[in-house]
Amino acid sequence: MTNQSSFGRRGLVLPSIPKGDVLGTYDTYLEAQGVVDRLAKADFEVSKLSIVGNDLKTVERVTGKLTWGRAALAGAASGAWLGLFFGLVFFIFSPASAQAFAFVLAAALIGAGFGAIFGVVTYAINRRRRDFTSTHQVLASNYQIIIDPQLTAKAQQTLQQHPAE
Repeated sequence: MTNQSSFGRRGLVLPSIPKGDVLGTYDTYLEAQGVVDRLAKADFEVSKLSIVGNDLKTVERVTGKLTWGRAALAGAASGAWLGLFFGLVFFIFSPASAQAFAFVLAAALIGAGFGAIFGVVTYAINRRRRDFTSTHQVLASNYQIIIDPQLTAKAQQTLQQHPAE
């Protein structure tokens, strides 16, 4: 899924709900995407299509209890990635030396240490307000493909000629 850049060839695309005919309604995004892919493979003008998710819901799935150890581990992991990034940047822009690998490793370890401290401090501040971990999703009840009314018949004919694989 890609978003049109506001600096693209077509200019600024303002947010608005697409208007036109409903080519089809699907239970999942993958089904709607599959129909658009079929049309694209048949050289249909897919720039006149839109996939619209209806009846959006936010779903938060609780994945576990947040503890001091989990907070420290999550902070250490994100800190290590940040330290590794900075270590690699310094490695790339510094003269080659035998100690370069040690420098990258040290940066990752220092980042992990600071990340663990930051994770524990953040957990201490937010404790009792949020003692669990979770993931967030935005889901739609169904997805409609909206098409320019002048192309509806052509799209239906194209879909009949190119059945799903």
